[in-house]
Amino acid sequence: MHEHIDLPAPTRLNRTRPEVLASSPHASSDVPRRARSRAADEDDHTDPDLGPDQRWSTWSSVEKGMRGPEPRPGWVVTADAAIDTDLGVLKTGKEADVHLLERAVPGDPQQFSLLAAKRYRSSEHRAFHRDSAYVEGRQVRRSRDRRAIERKSSYGREAAAAQWANAEFAALTMLWSTGAPVPYPVQIDGTEILMEFVGEHASSGQVDGSPASRVAAPRLARVRPDAGTLESYWDQLRRAMGILAAHGYAHGDLSPYNVLAQGERIVVIDLPQVLDLVANPHGTDLLLRDCRTMCAWFRSRGLDVDEGELFAELIAQAW
Repeated sequence: MHEHIDLPAPTRLNRTRPEVLASSPHASSDVPRRARSRAADEDDHTDPDLGPDQRWSTWSSVEKGMRGPEPRPGWVVTADAAIDTDLGVLKTGKEADVHLLERAVPGDPQQFSLLAAKRYRSSEHRAFHRDSAYVEGRQVRRSRDRRAIERKSSYGREAAAAQWANAEFAALTMLWSTGAPVPYPVQIDGTEILMEFVGEHASSGQVDGSPASRVAAPRLARVRPDAGTLESYWDQLRRAMGILAAHGYAHGDLSPYNVLAQGERIVVIDLPQVLDLVANPHGTDLLLRDCRTMCAWFRSRGLDVDEGELFAELIAQAW
């Protein structure tokens, strides 16, 4: 029997802190498109001595089960004295925006990390409206949430956004724990997921706060690797898709645009629509589409691969 991805209920958290600390020495004004943090838009939760793009770390305020799996990487900052600074938008997507977030303890260079903050929009502000094919077979634990989602009330729209965020966090947790090439999920807070930032030259554990370390890794679609690296990418992709299939899941929207190429390794991202191959009647069709999409890209780069063989291999692992 395959493990089932359960969906926690959305939460609203208080981000106040009793004392005031100085702004992070790593904060910079050279990052374009700076944006306010979610907490900065909530006057009752904002410390007036923090900057407009800052909030106290939300690590301690998230509920049990909303933090990443153990053992945690050493770069994860858990100190209550840490400040979150929004450094701007990394990308906008169909259902969410991703911001670059610095979490650091002022004056302590050992307590510093860059994170990707993925913030889901409510349904009326999303450009992705093909939800039904992905959510079939999912379960929502709280009957109030399920009824509100079905009625499409204001609360229901927020619950639906949280449903997508919770599904992605659960998928990242499961995949990272099994060794799949996905970003480490640091925490989830309502409709915001904080995860490992995958930079062009370094990830969260190796960044130093310099402008160069803030450049995100390119999408697979934009790179032209040599023959050896291309074969390595293919092997890594097969393994990642195989881990998902072995647990009974498919990505569902896999393409070269949601796979990052960081040097010699790939990292699979954008997993909110991950689907149950058994419970979802569209599961195998969407898995085959994933296979066709990825094989087409690898063939375009000169590697002879076959989607039918890949699909058969994954189905065998799923059953």
